[in-house]
Amino acid sequence: MAIPFQNTYIHLPADFHKLAAPIPVKQPGLIAVNDDLARELGIDPAFLRSEEGLAILSGNTIPEGAEPLAMAYSGHQFGGFSPQLGDGRAILLGEVAGMDLQLKGAGRTPFSRRGDGRSALGPVLREYLVSEAMAALGVPTTRALAALTTGDHVMREEPEPGGIFTRIASSHLRIGTAQFFAARGDQDNLRALVDYTIKRHYPTASDALDLLRAIIEKQAHLIAQWMGFGFIHGVMNTDNMTLSGETIDYGPCAFMDRYHPARKFSYIDQQGRYAYQNQPPIAQWNLTRLAEALLPLISEDQEKAVEMAQEELKKFPAIYEAARLKIFSNKLGLADNDDWEIVQDLLDLMSGQEADFTLVFRHLGGDQDQLLSQFRDRASIKEWLRRWQKKGGIDLALMKKTNPIFIPRNHRVEEVIQAGVKGDFAPFHRLHKILKTPYEEQPEEADFEQSPEPDQIVCATFCGT
Repeated sequence: MAIPFQNTYIHLPADFHKLAAPIPVKQPGLIAVNDDLARELGIDPAFLRSEEGLAILSGNTIPEGAEPLAMAYSGHQFGGFSPQLGDGRAILLGEVAGMDLQLKGAGRTPFSRRGDGRSALGPVLREYLVSEAMAALGVPTTRALAALTTGDHVMREEPEPGGIFTRIASSHLRIGTAQFFAARGDQDNLRALVDYTIKRHYPTASDALDLLRAIIEKQAHLIAQWMGFGFIHGVMNTDNMTLSGETIDYGPCAFMDRYHPARKFSYIDQQGRYAYQNQPPIAQWNLTRLAEALLPLISEDQEKAVEMAQEELKKFPAIYEAARLKIFSNKLGLADNDDWEIVQDLLDLMSGQEADFTLVFRHLGGDQDQLLSQFRDRASIKEWLRRWQKKGGIDLALMKKTNPIFIPRNHRVEEVIQAGVKGDFAPFHRLHKILKTPYEEQPEEADFEQSPEPDQIVCATFCGT
């Protein structure tokens, strides 16, 4: 079978990318194929499982119609600007059904600098599980098409089994893509990027300001969803923030167990720049960097351009807060609630008593004993419950549709990784199956609902590079 590639990115000017062919691996082995996603793309899952399909997914064969390349972009990383980053360990094979098909860990590219262009197996397993969990939760996200072992080892702190991840995305355009051309004063390519982004993602937008406005709105809603699930991205650099409004790059990411607004997990985020509570202001900071890049296209009068961009950026908090209020009100079963105070009071109780974020919201409309068990001071939560119940009109069905019972808890993902590096992928497949229906009761998997025991807590996560 031929994969139906219809490539557009490669036809952008040469400065947008560099040609980069995958480097073959020793002995590829298939871990998983996402059958449903493959069918959506018009690809037969059985083909991907064949020897020919495995050769393509591993980078050992370039399929007919593919035009492999590495994308150029810049980025603010932990606040510091790097004028050239680019795909150092990812190769875009092309586009299928309007979606990018990319191999992560397929070998060195012109942007690899001193890196090996490879991925260890652990990050492949994590990104597959977490990106597909996010999709099942209803969060805009890149997707997982396949995961492989390579038969080779990569050197990190010590030798680790290698893996390759096949990522699907609406596109891999980033804020850093705009920054790449803005930093070079290249208005022609910046204009080409704006036109391409509008055509691909925002066809009703008419110009750069319209595009900025649309991206601000998309990102505000995305971050609100992250907050509603207790998700911490971990590395919100501008090169990890898409123009499409999808979550991308599941490196040192994590879902909170015990709630605290300052919670962070990324080992490299020592100062907590990308902690849970900082995600909304960091998103606005990143969007401000996008606005700066687009200024020459907003108006030839720089002072006027700044004023117009600032007007749009000022709208971010209100859009975000309205989206957040709606999400958390739904989690409380109060579809028409306009009172953030009752939400904040619950979050304060949860933070002060280290209650489990997911379990509190899930059991709020169900098992009261399970709910109360999350709090040391039961009198305080009972008083809050009385206030909540006085609101009336609580929609229990809405709560069940809004509050998952299963998330990719850190300790469970770590168990999958530890088993996977030993060649045992049964835990991976079990957890993946559970996470496909996160809102449904699965009595046989009740252990996967629970917070980690003290000796199971994962305090730090890593990006894998």
